[in-house]
Amino acid sequence: QIQSSFNALENARVPVLIAIQGGVIGGAIDMITAGDIRWCTKDAFFCIQETNIAMTADVGTFPRLQRYIPEGWVKEMAYTGRRIPAGKAKEIGLVNDIFETHEDMMEAVMGTAREIASKNPVAVTGCKVLINYGRDHNTADTLDYIGVWNAGMLPAPHMQEAFTAMAEKRDPKFPDLLPLRDKPM
Repeated sequence: QIQSSFNALENARVPVLIAIQGGVIGGAIDMITAGDIRWCTKDAFFCIQETNIAMTADVGTFPRLQRYIPEGWVKEMAYTGRRIPAGKAKEIGLVNDIFETHEDMMEAVMGTAREIASKNPVAVTGCKVLINYGRDHNTADTLDYIGVWNAGMLPAPHMQEAFTAMAEKRDPKFPDLLPLRDKPM
């Protein structure tokens, strides 16, 4: 069940933005790596704690973390259970940026959220789907999937609205994503 909750973050059709302050310990590594973009304050640190309590991380740490940082760093964190400070996390690609204060971080995160929200939600969802697909497939397969996805998912009126809004120097007005239907059991 815990694995499913983190998978839900990774599979959400909207971007999941992660703002980190303080310790990211054990299962919290799984949670933040299931998100799409990560920022932290300078006091943040990251630790695969499971090794320190005589177990192996089991809810997504390894398959997710090694997508973001070099394998050597995953192994060092896993084998030693050491803390990685914010600066090292940025250096190795675990977080996008570091902020002095929580307030500064939240201002930047919310600014990014507003910028993303101003875009066509179908296009943003498509970016997320296709980035995740491309991570697990070769380039040729991903390009084929992108072509099919774009042809089947991007409504022409959305692109027309984007071009019209640019020409009229105004913000585009896109419809919200339709609600998801429950999957039949």
